[in-house]
Amino acid sequence: MRYDLVIFDNDGVLVDSEPISNRLLAEYLTEVGHPTTYEDSIRDYMGSAMHRIHDLIEERTGQRLPAEFDDVFHGRVFEAFERELKPVDGAAEVLAWLAENGVPYCVASSGSHERIRVGHRTTGLDRWFEDGRIFSSQDVGRGKPAPDLFLHAAERMGVAPERCVVVEDSPLGVRAAVAAGMDVYGFTAMTPAAKLAAATGLFSCMAELDGLLG
Repeated sequence: MRYDLVIFDNDGVLVDSEPISNRLLAEYLTEVGHPTTYEDSIRDYMGSAMHRIHDLIEERTGQRLPAEFDDVFHGRVFEAFERELKPVDGAAEVLAWLAENGVPYCVASSGSHERIRVGHRTTGLDRWFEDGRIFSSQDVGRGKPAPDLFLHAAERMGVAPERCVVVEDSPLGVRAAVAAGMDVYGFTAMTPAAKLAAATGLFSCMAELDGLLG
């Protein structure tokens, strides 16, 4: 292995949540007076922590989202996860391969700890992630594209940034990994390759990942 730690993004990389959450985000933003299409949500908010969504809406409109926005949104997302969420094809196999080969790994997500755990429990990926392997933007002051979350994960896992590799599917996440001084492989299953061009390399299905990491 060329790396001492593999850091996974969660939404869109381990769990197939981006279509669900962006559909619901677009609907809810529209409902509270900020017309948003699914395509708008993917373009503007995919990979964002909730605070960035609030900041962008206020910056663009001069209006703040309702105080209950996060709680209502997450409630809708969790309900939909229970009905619809599935693991990304091949994600469990990659995690099993890393575990069998003794390669340290963790998840570092813009989502809340609750969102990460609900997604893992619903898809059965929780077997691979005890608490010490889960890191959220809630743990740091700034979410992606700042490098803080990835640097925090590396520090907690006891690995130097230059020995880490990140697996990401959003431009914000790729920018964060580059800023952290880490290699990053961009997952293009849902994001056009051109938007992840700053990545160390690109792949379109999980079966390709072990070849990139080895």
